[in-house]
Amino acid sequence: MARIEKIELRMVDLVPKVKRTDAIQSFVSQETPIVTITDSDGATGTGYSYTIGTGGSSVMRLLRDHLAPFIIGRDADEIEAIWHDLEFHTHATTIGVITSIALAAIDTALWDLRARKFGLPLWKLAGGAKDRCPLYTTEGGWLHIETGALVDDALAAKAKGFTGSKVKIGKPHGSEDFARLEAVRKAVGDGYEIMTDANQGFRLDEAIRRAERLRDLDLAWIEEPLAADDIDGHVRLSNSTSTPIAVGESLYSIRHFREYMQKGGCSIVQVDVGRIGGITPWLKVAHAAEAFDIPVCPHFLMELHVSLTCAVPNGKYVEYIPQLDEITATQMKIEDGHALAPTTPGIGIDWDWDELKRRSIEEFSAVVTERGE
Repeated sequence: MARIEKIELRMVDLVPKVKRTDAIQSFVSQETPIVTITDSDGATGTGYSYTIGTGGSSVMRLLRDHLAPFIIGRDADEIEAIWHDLEFHTHATTIGVITSIALAAIDTALWDLRARKFGLPLWKLAGGAKDRCPLYTTEGGWLHIETGALVDDALAAKAKGFTGSKVKIGKPHGSEDFARLEAVRKAVGDGYEIMTDANQGFRLDEAIRRAERLRDLDLAWIEEPLAADDIDGHVRLSNSTSTPIAVGESLYSIRHFREYMQKGGCSIVQVDVGRIGGITPWLKVAHAAEAFDIPVCPHFLMELHVSLTCAVPNGKYVEYIPQLDEITATQMKIEDGHALAPTTPGIGIDWDWDELKRRSIEEFSAVVTERGE
């Protein structure tokens, strides 16, 4: 039995390579908490999560002051027990995004550690359903991008073998969204998928109206049309349109997903490992979705989600948004528009440790070796 002896904490701040805008915000900074766990055998595992510009300092304080000390001395292979103990330990702040982001970094590190010790890539350890998954791209579809550039990016992605392109919606009038999407549809033809994302920007009446207007464009889905906690609104919307409704990036509990699926509030699940609290709950959501015959198309974190999407039979797409290029030595492998599952043991991320150390924010760097409560 190998026990957790040391936990190293650091955070790096990654500036997106392109301007990212949607219906409610601009994404200008990605705070990236990184956790490395060492056990008594000398084996290590590294996990991470992210914010979109705020909350990183709170995540790091939660890790340093409460979560990391709490698991020193624990059996590193008791991942399920550790996750539930940490959830209960933070019950006063659960379910919430700060807690979930912190839990995700620890849980992912433990899975990386386990996979490395077994000598298996994560996608095989967690299920091994397939060794590749189709990609769709988001980077060329942000809300500020002009229609001509949307078309050019979608055509370029199609030429590379990508399955589809996501276009942000939420312009002041529905006619603007329709014109942009219609131009893309005419350019790429009927065999190429167009995903849309409203980023919780609509009220129910407007969501119903816009979904009806966009119906003839045969969209792959409308993502986060309403506030994420409005389950009944999503049920009403889903019942009013034949276009699939996607939710998940802003849900932080497996129970929230259960309610959505039970009530018929979505037909695409976009569970995000960095938001749900790690690989342990991610897999629970994915398996529950399979029972409802619902595909999983995870949000963001492509470098990690490729392994999880390949682990489960209902993993359908990986979202292409390059995130870690500046702090990894090698990038996710792509072949004919498909993300290839990593073949190396662990979660499949080849960290550039020199660059990570150079970019680490000193204020949030710490090494935890003592047990705490």
